[in-house]
Amino acid sequence: MTWQPSPDRFEKMEFRRSGRSGLKLTPLTLGLWQNFGENVPFEHQQGIVRRAVELGITHFDLANNYGPPAGSAERHFGRMLATDLAGHRDDLVISTKAGWDMGPGPYQFGGGRKYLISSLDASLRRLGLDYVDIYYHHRPDPETPVEETMQALHDIVRSGKALYVGISSYSAEDTREAQAILAELGTPLTIHQPSYSMLNRWIETDGLIDACGELGIGMIGFTPLAQGLLTGKYLNGIPEDSRAARSGSTVRRETLERSIPALRSLHDIAERRGQSLAQMALAWALRDPRMTSLTLGASRVEQLEHNVAALEHLEFTAEELAAIDEHARDVQGVDGNWGVARKSTRAS
Repeated sequence: MTWQPSPDRFEKMEFRRSGRSGLKLTPLTLGLWQNFGENVPFEHQQGIVRRAVELGITHFDLANNYGPPAGSAERHFGRMLATDLAGHRDDLVISTKAGWDMGPGPYQFGGGRKYLISSLDASLRRLGLDYVDIYYHHRPDPETPVEETMQALHDIVRSGKALYVGISSYSAEDTREAQAILAELGTPLTIHQPSYSMLNRWIETDGLIDACGELGIGMIGFTPLAQGLLTGKYLNGIPEDSRAARSGSTVRRETLERSIPALRSLHDIAERRGQSLAQMALAWALRDPRMTSLTLGASRVEQLEHNVAALEHLEFTAEELAAIDEHARDVQGVDGNWGVARKSTRAS
């Protein structure tokens, strides 16, 4: 029997407007950064996407380099678009990005016009689509004039290959510059995707959240669970099968060890709210109406269901927020605080 999502799924989900645009997104977005490469069985990926749709999630976040290997997440999602999701394209918001490395050649990274346009063409082929809903410049590029990058995004919208454009990991200052250039060209800057969590609050101190609110730009935070630190699995140390224990982890062991007392205190606050630490962390990151959505990864259907349940309790008292602020502070090395300024260089 052919799988079909329930027609009442939209009734389960609230939607938030992205800045002053006409685009509305679900508060939680399924990100395909990890768990959607060749190292995970397709049927497992398919089950997660099916459940996300059934839960009312409409926004799916990809990038050209998601996998591994690069490009495989788009290929797998394209296969789902041609089968499970066939006939549901108008109910989905599909995003992809370019900016990080796609290969060793000189036109496979950065913010240059050639890379952004050719990468989108390749993404569309992998996805089997004529257009994406949102196309992002994935990270600041100090080697390319921002005017060239924004002109390319503007031309992509005019070509019909993307409906909206966004940027990721730009500082407040650079966001203002990018927005001004796009506004002059006649294309709105619809959304910004920065890293944001209880342990990574740079968008507040940098003024990025204020800039986006002032300019009418939506925001969608990535790594809202701080690469797993805010899931509760590290309250008693580092499990051997955890992400932090694996070679090449972006979470430093010494960083985690320093964070455990704060994590335990936050866990206690979450318990008093009747939530898990992960659920409270997601609700906290959505507490500001300027935060349109959060990009959430999932390795299991049960994990996805648990995290979506955070939307059942988004309200905080002033006392709860004050208690959280005592422990929710920037921790160096948690997410890398990616892209707080246009100082990025090519990834090694």
